[in-house]
Amino acid sequence: MQSSFQFQSLTPELILSALAAQGLYPESGLTPLNSYENRVYLFQAEDRQRYVIKFYRPERWNQAQIKEEHQLTHYLVEHDVPVLAPLIWQGVSLLYIDGFYYAIWPYRAGRAVELDNMMQLEAVGQALGRWHSCVADYTLEHRPAFNVNNRLTRPVNYLLQHQPWGKTQKPWPALLAQLQQQLHEHALFTVPQLAIHGDCHAGNILWRDAPALLDLDDCVMGPAIQDIWMLLSGDATEQRQQIYTILDGYEAFCEFDERQLSYIEPLRTLRMLNYLVWLHQRWQDPAFPLAFPWFNADDYWHRQFQLLSEQAQLLQQTPPVMNSYNC
Repeated sequence: MQSSFQFQSLTPELILSALAAQGLYPESGLTPLNSYENRVYLFQAEDRQRYVIKFYRPERWNQAQIKEEHQLTHYLVEHDVPVLAPLIWQGVSLLYIDGFYYAIWPYRAGRAVELDNMMQLEAVGQALGRWHSCVADYTLEHRPAFNVNNRLTRPVNYLLQHQPWGKTQKPWPALLAQLQQQLHEHALFTVPQLAIHGDCHAGNILWRDAPALLDLDDCVMGPAIQDIWMLLSGDATEQRQQIYTILDGYEAFCEFDERQLSYIEPLRTLRMLNYLVWLHQRWQDPAFPLAFPWFNADDYWHRQFQLLSEQAQLLQQTPPVMNSYNC
């Protein structure tokens, strides 16, 4: 369903009221941080400490689903996994004001992890291995299931219904039908699932002598490789080296099933499809046309058709990285 929600009612006065309710009074301005799905602000309070406040987008997660995110985060902290957990105020971390759920984190200085730095990449692998090893028996009960219907059927049906590619003369329905058949037949959806980060890319990893994993907004039950593949970049040779390095760190804490390497291209394809849906669903939010002005351009949809056609070809092959990695 296309969301009609916009953030106009989240005024500076409401943000200040949300902070005052927890006894926090900014002595600096509210600095917006890079987030399109939610609204996130950095500030320094009168206690001279810096904090980050996050307002969750209404109409996306319900209260139980957000609480699961917070509960998982605190569970991971208790098990020495380097994640940043929301602060607890009078026994709760999830707060509410005038239609918005929100939470507050202590600010941690750092920089984006460098994915071409093998030392940092191995440390990220260790953090993920530590995470996955301690959630073997942990279940997220309220998050959407990582299954064919949620990850594949719904986004494909959405794209066919709304046809966001406009007047581009490309056989989109035929391509989507091909991808749907290929992915539906894949073993990806039958493998054991863990409580994973779900959106583990460089932008969600902070580096300061060691990695800190941020923003569990997309946490879900899913395959372990989902938390690894988005860290890969470059050509096949570079990705092979990155896989070796990540798994060297990962397997210090958690065994990895090498068969999951064959899930990388299916997962990449699913992400591409769901990304198109996400952009279209959020298009009425004024922040999105400003941030993604190319979304309505014919050139963009020609390029997406080409990229997804290439994915269809890759789904018929054994990924090169699978041929080159032996546990």
